[in-house]
Amino acid sequence: MAAHVAETGHVVPPMPERTPKALRRAIAQHAPALLSDFDAHWKWAIADAYDPGPVPAFMARWWCEYAIARDPQLDAHVTELQHRAAEATDIAEAKALIDEVAKIRYGTRKLGPGE
Repeated sequence: MAAHVAETGHVVPPMPERTPKALRRAIAQHAPALLSDFDAHWKWAIADAYDPGPVPAFMARWWCEYAIARDPQLDAHVTELQHRAAEATDIAEAKALIDEVAKIRYGTRKLGPGE
């Protein structure tokens, strides 16, 4: 896997293999601020469960979280959109801002390992 250069010239780490262990390693290395939440969610939703059924949903959520957090500029953009939506007094504006965040998050689902 190779990192890629974002439009602004900074290097964005690649997406890991689509496994919980690989995703955790990538989070620990490139987005350590997410690690405690990842581990707590894993322990609550997966590790103490007897059913692996929740694993795909867990992976989908954290795949998206890492995909955004690994790129500081994208992370800042999403955070700014969320803050603007929270402060908006016009419902149409708030909805448009939240829709933009949703499109970004939805788009991260399509990223494959190495991208």
